Amino acid sequence: MAQCKQWPRSAPATLIPTDMTNPTSMDAPSPSTTVCAKVFREHGRGVAPRGEGIGVKRLWSRVGVRVTSVGLLVAGVVGGVHLGQLRDVRQHGTEAQMVVQADAEEIRLLKSGLNDHAADRARRQEAESDAAAMAAVEATKAASRAHTLEKKAAKAKAEAKAEAEAKKKAEEAEASGGTVPYAGKIPTSCKEYSGNRATGCALMLDAGFAIDQFPCLNKLWNKESGWNAHASNSGSGAYGIPQALPGSKMGSAGSDWKTNPATQITWGLGYIAGRYNTPCGAWSHSERTGSY
Repeated sequence: MAQCKQWPRSAPATLIPTDMTNPTSMDAPSPSTTVCAKVFREHGRGVAPRGEGIGVKRLWSRVGVRVTSVGLLVAGVVGGVHLGQLRDVRQHGTEAQMVVQADAEEIRLLKSGLNDHAADRARRQEAESDAAAMAAVEATKAASRAHTLEKKAAKAKAEAKAEAEAKKKAEEAEASGGTVPYAGKIPTSCKEYSGNRATGCALMLDAGFAIDQFPCLNKLWNKESGWNAHASNSGSGAYGIPQALPGSKMGSAGSDWKTNPATQITWGLGYIAGRYNTPCGAWSHSERTGSY
């Protein structure tokens, strides 16, 4: 075992191993390599013999290098683990982000498909509603047209029946020398008259003339025919109540002009309105000229 130099007892001393084969063990120094250093503290400062402080510095330098190496190694391992974990986290984050994006895109496509389906269904419903409305309108129009045609057909049938009956009566009247009776309604203002005069009064009002015109009409046709539907002027060929010249002109008012007083009166009122405006106008002209 190496011997340490003795220092005065009066000075406090500390023995510090300056070289050790095993720096981690401070209790068991190697006999061949141990160097004792005595640090003498004087006036608050430590003083070591020359050459012995260098060994201490080398020892702590080696310890520091090894500790630093171990620290760097540990830091590298920890950093590598951290980097690996960071890569895994980033990779997992990227994969998760891709999954989220794919899910979002799928949701968007599903929503788009649902919206398109809803729009198509709305368009179909609207088209069906429009078609139903149009069908209802067309059905209403068709029903209205059918009703109108039915009314026209019924009216035409009634007119044909009335015309046939009038023709039959006219033929019977002509064969017997009589006239067709008036089938219309006689107004109260004409009730004072009878026969063809009552018929003439009623038809004059129907033609739009006032009741005060009938006295003039009565005088005019009393003079011309005496209201006789068969009155005939052999010299001139005039015929009927209004003394139409020729009598066939009254055919424009009806085919039964020869025997139907109403047909003759209707034609005569039209003739007066066209030439003299009123029955009194025609009577005034007849009084001046002898005819109308």
